[in-house]
Amino acid sequence: MLFEFMKSRKLFMTVGAALLIWMLSSVDTTFAQVNLEKLVTLPDITVETPPVATPTGAPTGTPAQPLTTIPATPITIDISGVASVNAKEIALVSLAARQVQLGKTPAGARLVAKALILEKYKWNSSQISCLDQLWTSESHWNFQARNPRSGAHGIAQAMPGNKMEIIALDWRTNPVTQIKWGLNYVKVRYGTPCGALAKKHRSGYY
Repeated sequence: MLFEFMKSRKLFMTVGAALLIWMLSSVDTTFAQVNLEKLVTLPDITVETPPVATPTGAPTGTPAQPLTTIPATPITIDISGVASVNAKEIALVSLAARQVQLGKTPAGARLVAKALILEKYKWNSSQISCLDQLWTSESHWNFQARNPRSGAHGIAQAMPGNKMEIIALDWRTNPVTQIKWGLNYVKVRYGTPCGALAKKHRSGYY
């Protein structure tokens, strides 16, 4: 009798476990809300330092530029509530976060601008030098620069600052947003940074 009871109990537990596993496997966890964080470290990035212009504004030619290495920095990304996480998407988010952090210093903002130029605009080193002069005179590459008289804001001194909303709403605090807007403005209005710099020299603004 005891043997039969134990046998029945074992069968019941086996069936119950199988049922539980089936129920769990049928639950869609795609949209499960959990607290998750992902630590991502991208490799070092090595770029050339923008050329230095002469006091007269003319580029100093195109000598080989020294290389600057942006060290790999671990970044923690909050992925709470994300339905699915793609490794490539995490890497892109991490890279974007590094660019923003880097752009908060004048030297870093120059490197970000050059990377964006090489990626999208293909301007040569002379044009990069003109851009350096232009935005040095406008804001010294300070993403927090603001002209209290005119309301111009940011690295490229957009006037008014909310023009940059066509790129993103974080234009007040995101140097990459400011740089992207400024490069597009220069391209559309003047064709090249040297064209914009020439206008600046003629009129005092661009």
